Amino acid sequence: MNAAADVIADYLAMLEHQRHLSEHTLRGYTHELSELRALAKDRPLESLTAADIRGAVVRAHAAGLSSRSIAHRLSAWRAFYRWLAERIEMSANPVATVRAPKREKTLPKALSVDHAQQLMDAPHADTTEALRDQAMLELFYSSGLRLAELVSLDVRHVESSVSWLDLDSAEVHVRGKGKRERKVPVGSKAIHALRAWIGVRDEFVKLDPHALFLSVRGNRMSPGVVRERVKRLALQAGIPSNVHPHVLRHSFATHVLQSSGDLRAVQELLGHASITATQVYTSLDFQHLARVYDAAHPRAKKRD
Repeated sequence: MNAAADVIADYLAMLEHQRHLSEHTLRGYTHELSELRALAKDRPLESLTAADIRGAVVRAHAAGLSSRSIAHRLSAWRAFYRWLAERIEMSANPVATVRAPKREKTLPKALSVDHAQQLMDAPHADTTEALRDQAMLELFYSSGLRLAELVSLDVRHVESSVSWLDLDSAEVHVRGKGKRERKVPVGSKAIHALRAWIGVRDEFVKLDPHALFLSVRGNRMSPGVVRERVKRLALQAGIPSNVHPHVLRHSFATHVLQSSGDLRAVQELLGHASITATQVYTSLDFQHLARVYDAAHPRAKKRD
């Protein structure tokens, strides 16, 4: 082994025996540091500069490596050089100022209005579980709640409540990300479904008397079970895409924005700390408008 290989081997041994990283994580570090060694070739690792690292990033990006993978590589290299700086004298960490290319923002997936209606209006069995599931679907789509927010809801406010339903005011009080609190309106269809569920909810009350949504064992519904129920209900309703709670949140936001055009209102309803997080929906809204234009405007239609 050359000097670079020896140093890398020492570092990997430290990760294994002192930091007790998993075998999977160690394989990842081994791969990324082998890339660093290839970049250095015959040069000492400490002689690499920020320009060398930036060049490696540019080449990796051009070769199709994702921004996420490049960020992971840079993180591994940065940690290695911090460790190396404790062993030898170095002028600077060459990775310290290098960042991965910005990730492309992917547009949220949303159901069409027709598919949303198809899901909400799908026939369901006349059982307690079915009434609960219908109430969950309606509340997701009515109020744009995150999955964690929905499962944290209490049936009414009590001293220990983090989030709760207020049927009389037709709203939910939610504590979301960053412990930010907000009130969100609940639509009439969701209120109707919630009243139907609450009317039979006592059948499930065993262990948790306060949770709005309960499993058959009497526990507060877990996120994993809710996710599975939503997916199953969508399949039963004949929805062709993979539907999960976040799809219903995106659908809520997209459809409200398409109808109102009020981005600030959507921001408040979703509980986003910054308007930047909400602005992705403007692209979705434009796509909707573009389709309407192409279908309706006489000068947009192609002529033979």
